[in-house]
Amino acid sequence: MENILRNFSFESPENCTKISCIDMHTGGEPLRIPIKGLPKIHGSTVLKKRRYFQENHDDLRTGLMFEPRGHADMYGAIISDPTTSDADFDVFFIHNEGYSTMCGHAIIALTKFVFESKLLIPNEESKLTINVPAGVIKAKATIIDGLVVESSFVNVPSYLYLENENVIVDGIGNIQFDVAFGGAFYAFIDADKLNISMLPSNHNQLISLGKKIKKAVMSNFEIKHPTTSDLSFLYGTIFTGKPQNPNHHSRNVCIFAEGELDRSATGSGVSARAGLHFAKGELGLNEKITIESILGSTMTVEVMEVVDFHGFEAVLPRVSGSASFVGKNEFWFDACDPYREGFIFR
Repeated sequence: MENILRNFSFESPENCTKISCIDMHTGGEPLRIPIKGLPKIHGSTVLKKRRYFQENHDDLRTGLMFEPRGHADMYGAIISDPTTSDADFDVFFIHNEGYSTMCGHAIIALTKFVFESKLLIPNEESKLTINVPAGVIKAKATIIDGLVVESSFVNVPSYLYLENENVIVDGIGNIQFDVAFGGAFYAFIDADKLNISMLPSNHNQLISLGKKIKKAVMSNFEIKHPTTSDLSFLYGTIFTGKPQNPNHHSRNVCIFAEGELDRSATGSGVSARAGLHFAKGELGLNEKITIESILGSTMTVEVMEVVDFHGFEAVLPRVSGSASFVGKNEFWFDACDPYREGFIFR
């Protein structure tokens, strides 16, 4: 076979749209970044760009995220030129259900991507300003010998939204939960109180329960962002509990969108937890905690500042983590392919 393939080359069939991507992961959670082949994305703000893409090119989201090019838990980031003079670029996020408002694991990976690829040349402090649907993110890279060994970012104001509420969940009964915002809204459940294992072997139960809890909370409670209606929805369920590593604070398992299981500790999720724990007196200013994912990968979060956010006592959390490159690919969207726009089973 090696001899047969030695001089092999093959061009794409005619009538193909070609989209090149870089694939990465942060703590095991995938990130697909289209770098060539996307159509022009119009809009004077990142939210307007996201809306334009959704209304005109949603087939590219499903084609890149769904099978056969992706899978039920694939995640993507669409980057474009900045719409404000102080930003380095705009980005919005795509997944199996649609579009999210903020994504910490993506910011960590994108920080590595833009500097190591030389898309942007690092300044003296290797800092970035990024427009996302939830607001403005300040990111920073730790660079050693040209490699980004750690990325961090200061997130948007994060805060406790609902505390110690109760809801009846099909198949579980009455549960107690909190809702907190970290660029997106999450319902937080103590997995230990429900006797739910947060190990990889229990992923199917976590997905099933996470979807049921999200549905129950959405059906019984109003989730409203104080300034932006596009952010006013419950994005996911986060189970919390004891860590596997005793040196870590706790473990996070996030079930978001349409049953996606985050392999990382969830950057917007640990941001929301910083706001939640601060409000409950469990985390102080400038105090760091390290939170595990279902895989045991970690993110560290620290409360940098306390601010008033439209009546909510909020914190500005700084989240740190690391990412890795997986590969570079070129996907073909053949006009004759009946499954050009992808398909999904979950």
